[in-house]
Amino acid sequence: MGEQLQQEINRRRTFAIISHPDAGKTTLTEKLLLYGGAIHLAGSIKSRKTQRHAVSDWMEIEKQRGISVTSSVLQFDYGGCRINILDTPGHQDFSEDTYRTLMAVDSAVMVLDAAKGVETQTKKLFKVCKERRIPIFTFVNKLDRFGKAPIDLMDELENVLGIRSCPMNWPVGSDGRYRGVFDRQTKLVELFAADETHGQETRTSQKFTLDAPELREVLDEETYQALLDDITLLDEAGEAFDEKKIACGELTPMFFGSAMTNFGVQNFLEEYLRLAPPPAVRSSSDGDIQPADERFSAFVFKIQANMNPAHRDRLAFIRIVSGKFERNMNVWHASSDKVIKLAQPQQFLAQDRQIIDEAWPGDIVGLFDPGVFGIGDTLSDESHKFRFADFPVFPPEKFARVQAKDTMKRKQFVKGVEQLTQEGAIQLFRQAGAGVESYIVGTVGTLQFDVLTYRLKSEYGVDIELVMQPFEVARWLTYPDEKPVTPESLRGADRGMFVYDRNDRPVLLVNNEWSLGWITDNNPSLQMHTVPPDRKEI
Repeated sequence: MGEQLQQEINRRRTFAIISHPDAGKTTLTEKLLLYGGAIHLAGSIKSRKTQRHAVSDWMEIEKQRGISVTSSVLQFDYGGCRINILDTPGHQDFSEDTYRTLMAVDSAVMVLDAAKGVETQTKKLFKVCKERRIPIFTFVNKLDRFGKAPIDLMDELENVLGIRSCPMNWPVGSDGRYRGVFDRQTKLVELFAADETHGQETRTSQKFTLDAPELREVLDEETYQALLDDITLLDEAGEAFDEKKIACGELTPMFFGSAMTNFGVQNFLEEYLRLAPPPAVRSSSDGDIQPADERFSAFVFKIQANMNPAHRDRLAFIRIVSGKFERNMNVWHASSDKVIKLAQPQQFLAQDRQIIDEAWPGDIVGLFDPGVFGIGDTLSDESHKFRFADFPVFPPEKFARVQAKDTMKRKQFVKGVEQLTQEGAIQLFRQAGAGVESYIVGTVGTLQFDVLTYRLKSEYGVDIELVMQPFEVARWLTYPDEKPVTPESLRGADRGMFVYDRNDRPVLLVNNEWSLGWITDNNPSLQMHTVPPDRKEI
């Protein structure tokens, strides 16, 4: 199997697309599928009612709001490569799910709006990529509209994100009137035909050498001279192409285009596949796990319930790290210390899925989950038992008391809340001394409460009462001698809310840092943690 395993590894590319909301990430994802032949007609998420919604957005709430709420998994072939795209939530309230997605990829594509440059959410996601030292490829989108000068965007990347850029192509034209791109490797100018289909079909183009008389005929003198000046400036003063710097996330290859009008998308896809890394080594309790190790291993990075409401299904998404995956294989499940059978493995093109018989390192596979899997779980060959490193976690910042409006539906309510907790969408707490009729739910952002309300109603038939709480800070509490922390042992417990997490660890919720300071000062031996003591904070 060794030779086949290495061949399959070499042709895998697994990446996430990250961006601020509205930078065009979902549109770019869709256009990559269009060029890959996976779909034949592109329709934007905010398009006319006669067109369908974007293929990577399947939850109804996403269609209503025009944002990606969950990370879709998309797979297709192009140019001899097997491509796994993880389309991440762009909205700021979904950073936790996004982070877990970034744990499962080998590189990232950062989409920037040409007019807005580097935005808030882009900074957060970039920080996560940089911490993991994964290669980042930048696609400057919306060149069909007025935007910042390309050279200013390069400065912004360096000044705001601290990463140098190396443009792989350069736009021909100016201010939303771009005609094409100059490829710095081939030294060819590619001019695109007018977009007659509003981005629904691939775009035709013509290529010229810089000194071709035909190019001078179609470009006015000012545009042509500006292009020559820019090329000279980049060659003399720009950052040199350096594969080692790209590989460790210190230099980003930069591409220009417009996903909406299919301008420069194919150029980007082909260059990305040439430069992006195949599946990488992963650290574990047994040292580095090489993709070419013939012993199977994988980890769970996402759990999603009810992707198909008619089937009440629950899927665990795994990223294969090493060896060959085979349908119905038996593997060791680290969390339960049991051998389990991996049945009904599936791969995806958005909602469309198919049962598969085999998969390889870098691939993302959905497994039917009867309730045994958790986020971060390790799966491995029975002969090689180890654990991959734990995922870091976000501290919750927003809190609400949640209960079912109809007490007769308490069973469905508990099941739904537990499910969303296992998916990692919310963090669950119970108030000390309170009954089990209500929970305290913690999230990273307020939009997650909308998703909670929507999903409990649509998937479990439960209407909920949701009362926002005034707390902004959560702290897990311990004493150095491992003596239990109780409301009675804590001075100032009444300045906040004393709760327990799902593992019965004591947590204090308080309004602000000032209250936290008072409690710290009045409980000298108390230790406070922003996340559970056995986990690392993002």
